[in-house]
Amino acid sequence: MSQVNNITNELVSIRDYLRWGVSEFGRAGLFFGHGTDNAYDESRVLVSHVLNLPFDFEAELLDARLTIAERESILSLLERRITERVPAAYLTREAWFAGLSFYVDERVLVPRSPIAELIAQDFEPWLSGIYPQRILDLCSGSGCIGIACAYQFEDASVDLADISLDAINVADINIARHELSDRVRAVQSDVFEWLAGERYDLIVSNPPYVDAEDLADMPMEYHREPALGLASGPDGLDITRQILRYAADHLNVGGVLIVEVGNSCVALDEAFPNVPFMWLEFERGGHGVFVMTREQLLEYADSFA
Repeated sequence: MSQVNNITNELVSIRDYLRWGVSEFGRAGLFFGHGTDNAYDESRVLVSHVLNLPFDFEAELLDARLTIAERESILSLLERRITERVPAAYLTREAWFAGLSFYVDERVLVPRSPIAELIAQDFEPWLSGIYPQRILDLCSGSGCIGIACAYQFEDASVDLADISLDAINVADINIARHELSDRVRAVQSDVFEWLAGERYDLIVSNPPYVDAEDLADMPMEYHREPALGLASGPDGLDITRQILRYAADHLNVGGVLIVEVGNSCVALDEAFPNVPFMWLEFERGGHGVFVMTREQLLEYADSFA
């Protein structure tokens, strides 16, 4: 307790705690990849959360003197980030995706997909100007992709599907948070197994795609996330194979499938050498996302069988 008192006596301003966080995060060798990519931004997320300030609060506030209670709360959160290696989003119970705020906890992955960039572009030119009436966010986790799609396509109905009941419960929280229960629903399903008869104009999926070797080598922060949302067999493609095999049955004529497989893109090309996957490029970073039409899925159905 005396050490805490010493620190809170010496560090009195927002700037002090941001600087302390950067120094201690660096000393502890933390990994950043769950909404931030550096120690300063990670510290700022935690400090602004305690103070109920926006992440981009005014620079004039940096030298504001904090109360003892505020100092102790900030210090506690920064120290938890260090000792527990918990991503900041789990500590604050909030993550941002496509400019929207989402509730997250350890039951779901922290949102970080480059698919947000595609949503902002209306998935063009892949939808060819067609307005999707029904959208499926498959392996939806927190529901961030599907809910962002509901904002982008204001008349569309959206299903969020995940095998994890825990994830469905978190998705329900976010549906309520964004007041979208009239157009968005969360459905428990093992890939397409419990979606019999459902068809969509657009299926978007960020499924588990981490292979066994990569999963074992991941920093501790990733092991705080549910393994069910990351691991997908020896080559990372167990779930993706199921999606490719059955997606055509759940797409309307002219429908489009978009799937993120991250680093497993190499394994996917090797597994299906005769399939010309269209790999997308991103201005804001990210890779390993492919697009296929229903017609292409049918054309290469024998490869996926």
